[in-house]
Amino acid sequence: MKAFTTLTSTAAALTDKGRLMANVDTDMIIPKQFLKTTEREGLSTGLFYELKTKADGSPDPDFVLNQPAHQNAGILIAGDNFGCGSSREHAPWALLDQGITCVIAPSFADIFHNNCYKNGILPIALPIEVCGALAAQTGGANHRFTVDLVQQVITTPDGAEIYFNIEPGRKQSLLEGLDDIGQTLQAASSIDAFEARRSHETPWLPRSRA
Repeated sequence: MKAFTTLTSTAAALTDKGRLMANVDTDMIIPKQFLKTTEREGLSTGLFYELKTKADGSPDPDFVLNQPAHQNAGILIAGDNFGCGSSREHAPWALLDQGITCVIAPSFADIFHNNCYKNGILPIALPIEVCGALAAQTGGANHRFTVDLVQQVITTPDGAEIYFNIEPGRKQSLLEGLDDIGQTLQAASSIDAFEARRSHETPWLPRSRA
């Protein structure tokens, strides 16, 4: 997966009646009719499909990601419990295909949270009032944010710096662009040495298949 170090991008806030949307589930992120593929490209078509389209299938100009100022946003700001519902990994895939590599919310559903790290998306949990303040800055003429994973700081359009926490192991994996398989392959030489020693010491045991 692609490494995440520093992101400077516009941000988009998912709101409903002026408040950040809470409990955005994975079916809302990408509805079930778009899950017929195992390919990761093209899934942005289904991203937030029911929010961004009208009943006749035409784009809803009121939806934030349909608006010219936010179409290329790499940062998404939302409310509590983002990514709840089913465990579909297509949800982070669809966000990535849209170009969103950082999601900021007060809290995340556990499986979605883990899937983000496996796919190179940085999920940042911040207090609801801080998320609201960040969302308020997405509507101005200058709404570019910088997310620095090395320093663990978000720089807002008005120059404020907001620090965030992340587990050190997950941070390192994102910085190096390592998913679960990539982390395992880092120990490839040790694994090969173990298999060679095992084959020599216990030749009667079946060998592991590559």
